[in-house]
Amino acid sequence: MVELILSEAAHGEPAGALWSSPSWWVALAMTIFLVVLIWKKAPAAIGAMLDGKIAAIAKQLSEAEQLRLDAESLKAEYEAKLARAAKEADEMRDRATAEAEALVAKAKDDATALIARRKQMAEDRIAAAEAGALAEVRTAAAKAATDAAAKLIADKHDAKADKALIDNAIAAVVKG
Repeated sequence: MVELILSEAAHGEPAGALWSSPSWWVALAMTIFLVVLIWKKAPAAIGAMLDGKIAAIAKQLSEAEQLRLDAESLKAEYEAKLARAAKEADEMRDRATAEAEALVAKAKDDATALIARRKQMAEDRIAAAEAGALAEVRTAAAKAATDAAAKLIADKHDAKADKALIDNAIAAVVKG
């Protein structure tokens, strides 16, 4: 009661006139506003709007998660491709090294065979030259022997001895 008297003294209005107070009108307007909002289903609309936003955010989150999974999948795929490429490069390097070693070995073998062929050819040439020289020496010796024999025959034989030798040679040919 003391408050009612103080309120009356402060506002200069009697305590019985509740509807004449501005705070009562504000409370009444607020109550009417809230009743209209509930009657027009504003909380449900606000809830539906918030649910729509939540659904949109959830959809964006799921899309982001899917993009992250796709990115991880692509990363793993490219890491596997990189590993395969590195393995292929190692295999190519090993193959090239083996081929190079084979080529070097073949070149050594070919060089050895070429040296052996050239050596054989040189030895054949030397043997041919020796044979030619030996033939020349034999020819020269035979010629010298023939010339010496002819000189000896010419010196020691006369026409009479020659006739007997020719007759003996002809007789040997006829018999033979």
